[in-house]
Amino acid sequence: MEKKIGKNISSGAEKVERVESFTQETVDSQKPAPEKKQTKKEGTMSKTGSKTPKTAQLKEEVAAEKRVKEAKKRLDKKEAEIEKKTSVREKKIEKKAAVQEKRLAKQRAIAEKKLARRELIAKKRAEKKENDARRRAELKAKRAERKAERVARKELLKNETKAEREKRLEREKRERVALARARHEAKERARENKLKAREAAHARKAEDRKHRREQRTERKRTYGFGGWLAAVISLGTACLILSAIVTAGAFRMNDMSVEAESGARSTLYEMVSVSEDLDENLGKLRVSAGANEQRQLLTDILVDTALLESAIEKIPVDAATGTDISSFVNRTGAYARQMLAKLARGQALSAEERENVVRLYEINDKLYNELNELVMNMSSNDVRNMLSGSGSMIEKFAELGQGTRPQPQDGEISEAPFSKEGNIGENRLTLLDEISSSEAEELAKQYFESYHIKEIKYTGETVAREIACYNFVLTDENGTEIFAEIAKRGGKLAFFDTYETCTQKNFDLETCDAIAREFLSGLGIGEVEAVWLSDGGMVANITYTTVVKGVRVYPEIIRVRVCEEKGRVVGMDARGYLLNDKEWTFEHAASESEARNALAEGLEPYAVNLAVIPAEGGEVLCYEFGCTYGEDEYIVYLDANTLEEVRIYRVRESARGSYLR
Repeated sequence: MEKKIGKNISSGAEKVERVESFTQETVDSQKPAPEKKQTKKEGTMSKTGSKTPKTAQLKEEVAAEKRVKEAKKRLDKKEAEIEKKTSVREKKIEKKAAVQEKRLAKQRAIAEKKLARRELIAKKRAEKKENDARRRAELKAKRAERKAERVARKELLKNETKAEREKRLEREKRERVALARARHEAKERARENKLKAREAAHARKAEDRKHRREQRTERKRTYGFGGWLAAVISLGTACLILSAIVTAGAFRMNDMSVEAESGARSTLYEMVSVSEDLDENLGKLRVSAGANEQRQLLTDILVDTALLESAIEKIPVDAATGTDISSFVNRTGAYARQMLAKLARGQALSAEERENVVRLYEINDKLYNELNELVMNMSSNDVRNMLSGSGSMIEKFAELGQGTRPQPQDGEISEAPFSKEGNIGENRLTLLDEISSSEAEELAKQYFESYHIKEIKYTGETVAREIACYNFVLTDENGTEIFAEIAKRGGKLAFFDTYETCTQKNFDLETCDAIAREFLSGLGIGEVEAVWLSDGGMVANITYTTVVKGVRVYPEIIRVRVCEEKGRVVGMDARGYLLNDKEWTFEHAASESEARNALAEGLEPYAVNLAVIPAEGGEVLCYEFGCTYGEDEYIVYLDANTLEEVRIYRVRESARGSYLR
């Protein structure tokens, strides 16, 4: 561009030179020839006034000079115009170059920002991955440490004498009191600090509000039309850009959402179909009396439960709802497996097992009908909301989960290992003397002496799990009701439960264990061992067995619930203990080392005990192994005589604590 401008300037200068040259030639041509001396013959103009040749020549020179000036003026004007155009062109070029440079700088800044963002995201991902790995390692180490502590504690408790046990309980009691006092003091300090912080925050907010009011009073803001117009234009441009982006993304997301909705609908239809088949098979099983037909129906039920469990895992419900429904499905499969094993041994189904089938049928029938109604009335919007984790369908699934929870039957608290086995052999209560309702009432007052009972009512008699009981409702000074069952024979506390709300965790599981042991000791139940501890809604659920000559006797099972907020027992079921309490003798042919060698390959035992468990309608003396298999944990029972596997439990973790499957 600069070369072109230079060429134009040179061309203009050449034009000026040519014009000047032409003008000079014209002037020279118009100049008169050199005067010659006039001869007398030529003579001069007459004296009458005619112009002489000299005057005409002067006029011609003046006219020529005027023409030269006009030509120069035109050339100057043209040069000025050329220079002006050149200047404008140069400014345009400079402006364009500045805009281009600004655009390039902006692009470089955006590229640098994107690169920095990618680096930051990569760094965060690496940090998250590292933190996750560290947390997993810490969790694994803590798990191993807890296992080691449990094993060490079991070994310690197994070998301690009665005097050592009393000293330990006294020491633990002092530690609990000190811990409770420290917690109370820490809670008070935290409350005071929180109150002070709240007061300081209120004072700061009040000062800020006062300062803002003063500023609003001092200044008056005015708004110009230009700023408003610029804001409107900017907002409109942003909306257009955003709408274009959203529209482009919507087309891509629409295909994905349609595919997800189709998958969810397919899963729901599958659940309805499988639950319908399960409903049919359970309905037939409850009225079937032939062993062959029962075996076929139980096999079909096992297949249905596996399919239903697979479908449940695909539904985006919360953990609690999924656990509730899965628990019902797994419980149904477990019952079917147990009954199949019993039929394979040539035994018939008991009345209690038939009652369990009826209960499972009723739960599944309700589940099937509500699922079918839900699927028939669902809309696309309902499915989309379900996929996002909200909406009426998620709420309905939560209700279904609540409906599949096992309801307490005849005063039962909750499920625990071997809690469904019932009486093993002879009912030991039949050997005891029968008492009257008035005697049972006095005994109930003694059992709950520390609960500050204000009123007690006799509500009749019941027979649950082969135990005839007097029923009482006790009310404490806070209006909390306690439902208790006193055995007619022997007057022992067989069962009690209270609907007491526990919302805080002030006591840990170990402290709750000590509280439960003290309560059992007051009932005359002596040497017991906690074989299962778990949390459930701020309530500790602890399962105990009696220990006879170092052997755990699972038929004499006792389950206790302790409120972790108030530190008192809120429920107990000792019916298994009362039914099976007797003198025990033990004989076994296999040694512990032989039992270890009989374990399946890959199982690594970390604890072992001799235990009597209810199985096959009787009692079996077993080696009880706590084992790990990779990251999983199992409890395996091997017959202490034949080394055959009698029972295997898998320990699972959930939001409510550990549970067996």
